[in-house]
Amino acid sequence: MSDAFAALTHVDAGLEPTLRRLYERHREAARRVDWSYAALLPWEEGRDFRRVPWRPEQRRLSAPIYVAVETALLTEVNLPWFTTSLDGLFRGSLAVLHDFLRSWTAEEDQHSDILQTYLLLTRNADPQRLHDLRRGVIEQGFTVDYHTPIEVMVFTTIQELATRAFYLAVAAAGCDQDPVLARILRRLARDETLHYGFYRDVIAAHLQANPNYVWPIARVLQDFNMPGHAMPDFRGRMKTIARHAGYGPAEYHQAVVATLVRHWGVDRLQPTLAGAIAARADILAHRDRLGRMAERLGGPRGGAGNEAPAALLR
Repeated sequence: MSDAFAALTHVDAGLEPTLRRLYERHREAARRVDWSYAALLPWEEGRDFRRVPWRPEQRRLSAPIYVAVETALLTEVNLPWFTTSLDGLFRGSLAVLHDFLRSWTAEEDQHSDILQTYLLLTRNADPQRLHDLRRGVIEQGFTVDYHTPIEVMVFTTIQELATRAFYLAVAAAGCDQDPVLARILRRLARDETLHYGFYRDVIAAHLQANPNYVWPIARVLQDFNMPGHAMPDFRGRMKTIARHAGYGPAEYHQAVVATLVRHWGVDRLQPTLAGAIAARADILAHRDRLGRMAERLGGPRGGAGNEAPAALLR
């Protein structure tokens, strides 16, 4: 790593007042949408598994929508590992990032719980199998692939936006099967929207202060993988989600990569360092390449039989 690149991977201390304003904005917005899963779940559907054992025919979600929800659950359970990683990466950086991390953890804490409780309460999940899967994913652990504050915040920007888009797509695809599930997923998407907005605007502030920050963005955007990619049969899950759950390569291109490139104004940036100039060109080429792939694979739902990229889920 060159010295010039390394200098662009740490938070600009001069932006602390801006980041503090972004955090206070987030806190106010989060207070307005605070929720408890106690008010969202169909408790009246609960039955004792010891008295009424689970059977596959009790499941009312289609197999693809079930796979999508289970996959979301198995990525959300990485929260303890992800919080630990970010806490270490933000050590020695601005205090506001630790403040946001604590708020983010509290807000994310309900996500895996509500998804698991929904699947069990509605008998869409085999309780023993789900227990084994969850335990296995947590036991294998998770570490972020990036080791500097700016790179990890680019990563979290992408993952929060991808998760938001995924939840909204599955909510739309599964609404006819269970409006309760759609309502839950849309509520989770609101959390992801707020988290995405904070990280996105932290990066935007750095780009406004120094366009050369585009350099570390390029590396993360091109190599991005979601925290759930090591779960069992991840590739098979992605194929199912792309075919049947409304979220494939076209959605990732349009709702995530193209959205971020546009919001950050990458095409208008004027970096001065050679590495940053090349990185800007790489980002635009990556966006265009994903766009061509999405068109080739058949449009906004990814096309029957096509595999979604590994970046689709958090």
